[in-house]
Amino acid sequence: MKEMNIMFFLTPKSEVAYTTTSDSMAKLMALMDRSRFTAIPVLDEKGRYTGTITEGDLLRQICSFEDWKTRETDKIRVEQIRRRRQMDPVRADADIEDLIQASMKQNFVPVTDDDGVFIGIITRKAIIEYCYQHSSIRSEDR
Repeated sequence: MKEMNIMFFLTPKSEVAYTTTSDSMAKLMALMDRSRFTAIPVLDEKGRYTGTITEGDLLRQICSFEDWKTRETDKIRVEQIRRRRQMDPVRADADIEDLIQASMKQNFVPVTDDDGVFIGIITRKAIIEYCYQHSSIRSEDR
């Protein structure tokens, strides 16, 4: 594949639903419900990417409560929720091969700058759309 800048695919942070480590579980649940995403990036207080949290992580946290119906989710911080797997970010200067490799394992790839500060995501959909538009399998080309 030819050399290309992965920033072409970037959805900037300002357009991404994300949470912070200090947000409450209740706030996270409301955000996930409102956005309808099943996984969202988690940032620390300096805006650095610390991982991704999923609906499954929330479900396992709720199931760990002895009396989950009365547990106050607004007192549990996102940083306290154990995450099952780590979705590693790519740096903004990563090559397309690294981006494609990461996207094969997850629906989106977090992108960070040289200091680990979150700048946005690249969705698997954006990569597939680009590859489709530049492939020879498009039906209009037959």
